[in-house]
Amino acid sequence: MKKTFILFFISQFLVIGQQTPGTVQHESILIENAVIHIGDGSIIEKGYVGFQDGKIKYVGETKPKNKYEKSINTNGSHLYPGLIALNSTLGLAEIDAVRATRDYDEIGFFLPHISSSIAYNAESKVVESMRMNGVLIAQTTPRGGVISGKSSVMQLDAWNWEDALILKNVGIHLNWPSPYTSKKFSSGERTIEKNKNYIKKVKEIKDFFTSSKSYLPNPNPINLEYEAMRNLFNGDETIFLHANSSKQIKDGIVFLSSLKIKNIVLVGGIYSFKQIDLLIKNKIPVVLKHPHNLPSLIDEDPKIRFRNAKKLIDSKLLVSIDVTGDMERMNSRNLPFYAGSFSAYGVEKESALSMITLNAAKILGISKNYGSIKVDKSATFFISKGDALDMRTNILDYAFIDGREVSMESHQTKLWQRYLQKIRNSKKN
Repeated sequence: MKKTFILFFISQFLVIGQQTPGTVQHESILIENAVIHIGDGSIIEKGYVGFQDGKIKYVGETKPKNKYEKSINTNGSHLYPGLIALNSTLGLAEIDAVRATRDYDEIGFFLPHISSSIAYNAESKVVESMRMNGVLIAQTTPRGGVISGKSSVMQLDAWNWEDALILKNVGIHLNWPSPYTSKKFSSGERTIEKNKNYIKKVKEIKDFFTSSKSYLPNPNPINLEYEAMRNLFNGDETIFLHANSSKQIKDGIVFLSSLKIKNIVLVGGIYSFKQIDLLIKNKIPVVLKHPHNLPSLIDEDPKIRFRNAKKLIDSKLLVSIDVTGDMERMNSRNLPFYAGSFSAYGVEKESALSMITLNAAKILGISKNYGSIKVDKSATFFISKGDALDMRTNILDYAFIDGREVSMESHQTKLWQRYLQKIRNSKKN
């Protein structure tokens, strides 16, 4: 009997320890007296948002005539569209040092047939820590190889990957080889040299794309890798070109454009400002490396990554933010502060918000339902006490995904409350 009780207690503890997604919206809800950041650059200083059955039904400055079953008076708090993290490995790994928890890379070099969606772990402790900063949607992206695979769009409050899935197989990820190699000596000095294998690596990419295109009209025998390229060539999928140096960017875009590929997105693009004319000519959006990365070259201007966004936005390019870098999954929660840093270096505040809301939704092809506060779009948004792009004031009271109120609690907030109570008890004594 005693053993049975212990097992029951442990099982209950494990259930409580798991995430519990929000329940489907059953009652209509009206948000009142909020500063509404639409996501397209506009603001309603004091407005109302009504939503029902997971969809936004009203947005305006005056109180709607229709009655709502529940109302939330924000008393001047800020309402934002759910933030979207691009080029992320959220849900694809948990602990970098534990191989069994890493599921973002497969064996091989050309893997367009690999989909990240089924590898997504909806119960990741890292994923649940995103919501408290307003990051509610992510593009889960495979890594490694020359073609890493296909990314998918997931919402970050679900029982499993099927529930989390918003859009499967958004596009293929191509890692363009670097024309340069870096050598580090024992003295700590680092030198940059030409990559002797660059031409060979580029030829391998060209051969794979050429073979894929030749295969598609007559797919016999079936080749999974080539077959997976079909939607790319017919325009139904996007190719995400991962490139940073000026030559990488130019060579990659020129090659892909020569194949008449319709949808190209540049990812990383640290030196994209040197190829602005090429980007404009080909109408290529940029998922720009976030500014909190260290310089990669000894003589690089340390502020260049902070100023990049304004240069691209002033050129009328569609720009979002790439979250990759050190501890990228954990630091993805800093997405709003990356946008805030770009804002501190010239990007207008609401334009910086658009980078991680509507712009990101457009790049992923989900802007019909997500990315801005508009009637008939998904009720996916959050309410912050202050400016969401400022880490001092981004304090969430509520978050909703498809109308479902989601928990702001994570293992971090639990630990914070636990040790806060310890401090309070010690003060009493």
